[in-house]
Amino acid sequence: MMSRSKHSPRPGPHLLPAPTRHGSMQPARGSVLIVALLLSAIIALMLGSYLNLNLSSTRLAKRSFHSTAALNLVEAGAEEAVWSFNRVTAGHNDGWTDWNTDGTSAWKKLSGFDFGANTSGWTKVYVTSTNPPARTNPKVVALASVNPPDGPPVTRMIEVVLRRRSYFSNGLVAKDRIVFSGANASVDSWNSDPDGDPATPPVDYSAEVRRDQGSVASMNVANTAMLVNQADIWGYVYTGGSQPQVGSNGSIRGADTPEDVRIDANRITTDFNAALPAVAAPADGITIANIGSTLGTAGLATRWRCAAINLSGNQTLTIRGDVTLILTATSGMNAISVTGNAGIIVPAGSTFTVYTEGNVRIAGNGIGNANIQPRTLQFWGTHPTAGGQEMQIAGNGALRTVVYAPNASVTINGNGNVLGSVVANDITLVGNAAFHYDESLANSGEDTPYGITKWRELSTAESRAAYAEVFAGW
Repeated sequence: MMSRSKHSPRPGPHLLPAPTRHGSMQPARGSVLIVALLLSAIIALMLGSYLNLNLSSTRLAKRSFHSTAALNLVEAGAEEAVWSFNRVTAGHNDGWTDWNTDGTSAWKKLSGFDFGANTSGWTKVYVTSTNPPARTNPKVVALASVNPPDGPPVTRMIEVVLRRRSYFSNGLVAKDRIVFSGANASVDSWNSDPDGDPATPPVDYSAEVRRDQGSVASMNVANTAMLVNQADIWGYVYTGGSQPQVGSNGSIRGADTPEDVRIDANRITTDFNAALPAVAAPADGITIANIGSTLGTAGLATRWRCAAINLSGNQTLTIRGDVTLILTATSGMNAISVTGNAGIIVPAGSTFTVYTEGNVRIAGNGIGNANIQPRTLQFWGTHPTAGGQEMQIAGNGALRTVVYAPNASVTINGNGNVLGSVVANDITLVGNAAFHYDESLANSGEDTPYGITKWRELSTAESRAAYAEVFAGW
């Protein structure tokens, strides 16, 4: 028998091999795998969301770009229509030649716009009236579409209302400066045609219809551009860059100005600028050697050409009907000279329009205009050079007139009412005249260019429905 060492293990259950640890680690390893899978899923979800966000952002950016492009197209279409209107106004007969027209309205499609990436665009333009009656505002409607290859078209639609621009959108306007020399001069406004209907009787100026829109404007940037001095401005003052000079008794106020404020800063603007184009005299008219005591025929529109008007002593010139007079006196000469007790008379129902590049000196009894509306007496200075023309106009009682002479020095003499509008290189108001701007002049101008007065986008189905039939099929 073999002997057994005292260190030999005794037989028994404890001699069985010890269990391995693999069985207890299996659940832990499974948990780690599950966590890893979950983390991977979360990361994948986040990456997917990020990629989807990027794709969505890209799509939105493209739509935004296409929307802006479509807006540019509709604006270009509207500008094309405005160009056609003003082309005709300028005397050309090709303004509507490449448009489709039915004798009243017109329409046109502009296509072939390439925005890259196989994206094209077009715009359709519709004009309600190519020859609108006086004092009516035509409409331009434009519809544009930008067409990407991988999505629906992007469309924009606008409606634009046009109105003829006016040379007389303000009361007193000067390129250089305006000077009030009287101690009690004043400026305000009223509207002689508040309903916009020339068939109704005009409204005369009175305290009951007085308004605070008596605008005075100078484009000059010098601090002497606007010498309000002791005048009372019931309206607005505009300059090209400096504050107006107001005397101790002068004021710039409006209906909304507090009682204790003499100079309302809210009614002063120092960034005024305006286009004051030179005008040319008509080339036609019946030439006459001299003008007698009357000119024109009642109830008729006539156009005349003459060298000058010279009235002195007790001579008078009475205007009959709608008279346009082109005075051919050249620069430095007197185109109109009225002295002594002489005067020019414009009876009610008659109108008088004068074109000249010569000087105008009306003193004596001045001009008597029996009409309510200042537009019935017009002076157009046609001198091409600033400061090359002088106009001195005195009124017989109330002076009702409009003056457009962007290169002339205009002096208004009077101690009564001066009603209308004056545009000149520089303006001096002598005496204590009360100047009343006629707001209806802002709507005047039968031969002036068109401009945009209202603009709105048609973005809803309801607003577009009115023109759905107009844009169908072309």
